[in-house]
Amino acid sequence: RYGEIITPYFIDIFYKYRSIHGGAFRNAYTLWHLIDLLELCSMAVVKAGEASSSSTSPCAYHVFLSFRGEDTRKTFTDHLYTALVQAGLRTFRDDDEIERGENIKSELQNAIQQSRSSIIVLSKDFASSKWCLDELVMILEWRRRMTSRFVVIPVFYDINPSQVRNQTGKIAKALAGHEEKFEKGTDETKNQEWMDKMSRWRVALREVADLGGMVLQNQADG
Repeated sequence: RYGEIITPYFIDIFYKYRSIHGGAFRNAYTLWHLIDLLELCSMAVVKAGEASSSSTSPCAYHVFLSFRGEDTRKTFTDHLYTALVQAGLRTFRDDDEIERGENIKSELQNAIQQSRSSIIVLSKDFASSKWCLDELVMILEWRRRMTSRFVVIPVFYDINPSQVRNQTGKIAKALAGHEEKFEKGTDETKNQEWMDKMSRWRVALREVADLGGMVLQNQADG
C-alpha cells in the first residue's frame, strides 16, 4: 500500500532538502507534517479509486500537482514531486514557464479530469499568476462535479489560510494588480467576461481556503 512506502522515501527526501538549504530546519515540524501530507494523499487516492471503481472514466494520474513555479519549483514542490513519484504515485506537474494557449488549457483540463486527486500548493505569490488562478478554478469545478471521486488537498505554504479566504495581504495585492492591468473599454461583453473571471477567482480562493489541508512554514527562511 502507498502509505507503507511513503514515509521512508520522504525521510530521505527531507534530508536531501535540508542539506541543500544548509541545515536551516530547526525542528521536525516540516518533516512530520509533510510525511502526513503524503500519507493523506495516498489515502485520498485510495478513497477516490474506491469511489470511481464502477466508473468508466480513465485515471492517468494519481495526483495533479498545482503550484506557482517561481515560488516553490526549485524547493518545496520539487522535493514533494520527487517523493510522490518515488512512492509510486503517478503525478502530473504543470510547468508554468511553458508557452500558454488554448491547447495548453485543454491539456491541463484533461490532466485534471484524468487524476484522482490534486495537491494545490498555495504560496505567497500564487494569486499573482492568472494561470494558477484559472487552474484553481478548473480543479474546484471538477471537484464539485466528481464529489468523492476527486479529492483536493490544499497546502498553505508560508501563507495563512485566512489571507486566502479573506483575500488580504499579498493575495489582495495580486488581485488588485490583475484588475489594474485590465483596461475597461466600450466592449461590454469583454468587460463582463473579465468581471466574471475575477469573480470566479475570488470564489475559488475562498472555497479552497475552507477545505481541510495543511499549513506549512518555510523553515528555510529561519
